[in-house]
Amino acid sequence: MSAGSTVDLVVAVVQTAPGDDPVRNRHTITDLAEEAARRGARVAVFPEYSSFFAAELGPAYLEAAEPTDGPFVRHLGALADRLGLVIVAGLVAVSPDPARFENLLVAVAPGRGVVATYSKQHLYDAFGGQESRWIVPGPLAVAATFELDGLVFGLQTCYDLRFPEVTRTLVDAGTDVVLMPAEWVRGPLKQHHWTTLLTARALENTVYVAAADHAPPVGVGCSTIIDPTGVALASVGDEVDVMALGRVSSDRIASVRRTNPSLALRRYDVVPRRPRGGPSAAAGSDRE
Repeated sequence: MSAGSTVDLVVAVVQTAPGDDPVRNRHTITDLAEEAARRGARVAVFPEYSSFFAAELGPAYLEAAEPTDGPFVRHLGALADRLGLVIVAGLVAVSPDPARFENLLVAVAPGRGVVATYSKQHLYDAFGGQESRWIVPGPLAVAATFELDGLVFGLQTCYDLRFPEVTRTLVDAGTDVVLMPAEWVRGPLKQHHWTTLLTARALENTVYVAAADHAPPVGVGCSTIIDPTGVALASVGDEVDVMALGRVSSDRIASVRRTNPSLALRRYDVVPRRPRGGPSAAAGSDRE
């Protein structure tokens, strides 16, 4: 967080249900980004897999994969410029491996184009799933951040939420607001896991967390914005094509950290872990 005058702006988390029609997905983003801008948002966060989503990982994802200068990102760029809005969304991206794609987040800012990208680090190779079969894991210890009006925003996604080191790496890079697009699949206790872990990441790091999930029946929904004390400022339930908006403030972060200086008191650093065997350790990990 940059020193100086107070920074105070509105963030929107947008809960949608992306599908396998990229054109329709872009139209949905347009309509909801326009609404977010009308309601005063400066940043709008859309879910993981916003460019393309199918129920099963497979060849369809490879066919739908785009480069970061492809139709999806170009569309976000034009939309950001027209609305004066930073847009963050999940892209099924081409990778150097023709048999796998990259699960990428892109942040596009008005007049600046792509200001940050983040490739999902932890792939879900557990409970019968094997994301590493289709997805290339992102590089470790890379903090994807961008700045807006003096606040630093950091990117991570979905299953990364279960690994507190990812968020701590962002905070070590100066992040004030963690943006968390996700496709957090429904299941026993999954909504509880989602809300509990989001709250923990905000509370333990004294930062804001803004998380946008897929709407049910695929995701748990419950897209939310949480403040540095772990309090939910705004959230939605199980509806589709809705949003929650919350105001983030540099003064609020500073005030919380004066009372709870846990970051200053910590005694451990975060370093990448050398794989010790097993598919998850070797490949990363999510389709959470």
